[in-house]
Amino acid sequence: MKRNLFIAQPVLGEEEWEALKEPLYSGWVTQGPKVSEFEKLFAERHQVKQALACTSATTALHLALVALDIGQGDEVLVPSFTWIATANVVLYCGAKPVLVDIDLSTFNIDADDIARKLTDNTKAIIAVHLFGLCADMDAIKAVAPDVPIIEDAACAAGAGYKGSPAGALGDLGCFSFHPRKSITTGEGGMVTTNNEALSEKVNMLRNHGASISEEQRHHGPKPFILPDFNILGFNYRMTDLQGAVGVVQMGKLDKLIDERHEAAVAYNEALSEIDWIQTPELNDDYRHGWQSYVLLIDEAKAPMGRNEMMEKLQEQGVSTRPGTHAVHMLGLYAGKYGYKPDDLPNSKTANNCTMAIPLHNNMSKEDYEYVVDMIKSL
Repeated sequence: MKRNLFIAQPVLGEEEWEALKEPLYSGWVTQGPKVSEFEKLFAERHQVKQALACTSATTALHLALVALDIGQGDEVLVPSFTWIATANVVLYCGAKPVLVDIDLSTFNIDADDIARKLTDNTKAIIAVHLFGLCADMDAIKAVAPDVPIIEDAACAAGAGYKGSPAGALGDLGCFSFHPRKSITTGEGGMVTTNNEALSEKVNMLRNHGASISEEQRHHGPKPFILPDFNILGFNYRMTDLQGAVGVVQMGKLDKLIDERHEAAVAYNEALSEIDWIQTPELNDDYRHGWQSYVLLIDEAKAPMGRNEMMEKLQEQGVSTRPGTHAVHMLGLYAGKYGYKPDDLPNSKTANNCTMAIPLHNNMSKEDYEYVVDMIKSL
């Protein structure tokens, strides 16, 4: 029987609905006590001193770069195979994103290519934990020991590397709560850090540069006195409505990842016998966050091209997507910096030959079996 399986679907229900009532009835709906509670839970789970909520992973990355004083004339190393926001935030700061190739076995940034791209102007590296698999942080630190590292952990809430959680592996971590992630607040983001000075700066930057937050001011002895503004900031605050949902979602995080891991293992077992498919690596040093389950198609062996494959699966009710895109092949970056597709060959291959298949917590065992059957039928 034909099914209709989404590529992703959030797990939201009665608990989240009930949680929304508290900020709605209290009248405190902008950043406030529920955001603070969400931040505390997130920091504890990811073993960091500070977690600061904001509007998206994109704004989290922007805050992290500004907190590191990235600006005109600076270079920031970014993997080319990532969502465009990872590179765009560097442009927001007036700096130059230098695109780095990836390792096709993990889809994460290649430390050897980092070593080739380092210059005296390199002021930061954005290490993307793509699809929920942490980048090889030891290898990155070995080739660039003195360069600040920002973790783009948009896909990696709850993920880990050699016993340490994502978000605690670099100088700053940046997370997403978009509905395609394992937990969601609709839109939303988080910055994590163990550096007190960076934390204080991010806290001010997300709230117009104010010296104290709205919650601190309103609960203080003189709520009628406006704060001082000594730095240029932004309005990147999360609402307490989102914070209330986030608190509930945090209680589900590890269970959701465990369920996804079980499904990914079953996918690997069922699909590894197909000689034109590379399944995701499983490694005991990593706790994969499984935001997505992404295959690499060997088009030389496959019965058809990746795009035709996605079209045929869609006809059978199986939603697919490219893993993501190669930034150096997008018009903005090819036009601005003169990149050619073959300049970053692994990113080009990943751009053309990756395919994400359905993986989420609302799927049944029969749903997963149907996806496998449809792929094998190709």
